[in-house]
Amino acid sequence: MRMAIFTLRSRVVALVVMLLAACATPQRAPDAAPPVRISESVWWQVDSDIVAASRAATAPARNYARGFMESWRSHVAKRIETDFIPWFTGYWTQQWLAIKVSWYKLSIGEGTDPATIRLAAYLQEQFRDRVLDPVAREIDPDVVRGKTSKLYLHLLGEQLQGIPRRYGIPPDQFDRRLKDIPAIALAPPAAHDASLYEVVNAAPIDTLPAYVALIARLREAGGGVGTGPSNARISPVAKRASEKLMARLATSGGASAAAAAVGGVAGMVISLGSLGFGAIAHANERPEMEAQLREHLGAALDDMWHAQMVDPASGVMAGVSYLSGQIEDNLARTLVRPVEFEPGPQEVPLPIEEGLQDEESEEAAVRDEDPVDE
Repeated sequence: MRMAIFTLRSRVVALVVMLLAACATPQRAPDAAPPVRISESVWWQVDSDIVAASRAATAPARNYARGFMESWRSHVAKRIETDFIPWFTGYWTQQWLAIKVSWYKLSIGEGTDPATIRLAAYLQEQFRDRVLDPVAREIDPDVVRGKTSKLYLHLLGEQLQGIPRRYGIPPDQFDRRLKDIPAIALAPPAAHDASLYEVVNAAPIDTLPAYVALIARLREAGGGVGTGPSNARISPVAKRASEKLMARLATSGGASAAAAAVGGVAGMVISLGSLGFGAIAHANERPEMEAQLREHLGAALDDMWHAQMVDPASGVMAGVSYLSGQIEDNLARTLVRPVEFEPGPQEVPLPIEEGLQDEESEEAAVRDEDPVDE
């Protein structure tokens, strides 16, 4: 009995010792997984998919910008009709412009139509104050440009997320690939450069110095709140107005001279009669003047809208054009598909060749056996 108890106790002690030894022995660390090797042909396809993702993000961004700019165009057209045309064709505005034109001619002297140039600049300033600035308080093309750029980057980031899963690429390797693709290159300073990885992962994007520098440069190129009518559109208006205003000024000047010569009550009657005749003549000419101005400003509005939509340097798509151009142009250099050669098949002799070799061997053996005649 004692031996049985002793044996049982020994076994228990041995088991406890074994358990303690097992706990004290450090577990073997699992072997590190070997790095995943991505072939060049897969990277070529990845780069191709990034280009496709950029183009896929550009289309909805353009539609987004177009929606805003269609509304902007409608607002500008309404301001032209309700504010600028009535102001420009008004009788007292024409009288005031006549004085300005005469002053331009006196102050500048002889030259290549200097009064027209000065009047065109004045009309552009008034167009900006009366039309573009009020519309920009509701729809600012500079703001639309920034929103469109952010939308493009957001959509591009979403498109990029599915690429590594599609090809089984580890996230760290895919991130390194994105860091090698320039998206903004405005250095110096170095902070004005940014990779594709940075622009799609910055949160918010406005904290990225390179993006802030890009938007500032595009705003400067755009000239602020939209662009007014071009000289090609406003100069004919200014030239026609200048000619009519000078003719009207000459007529009113003759009436003033006559009134001064007559003097008294008769002179006052001449002055009032001239003023009344000028108002009546202006009223008769005003519909034609409005129609001509409406035609020129309608064409100018078409030019402005087209420039805002397609100008890659200053339009509302300028940010998207720059970013997509940088990404796609840099990847275009790598999109020459690599050729991977596989080992060629081992040469296997055809059965006919084996037969020829056997016949040649037999003929050689026969020659060796035949005696040679001496």
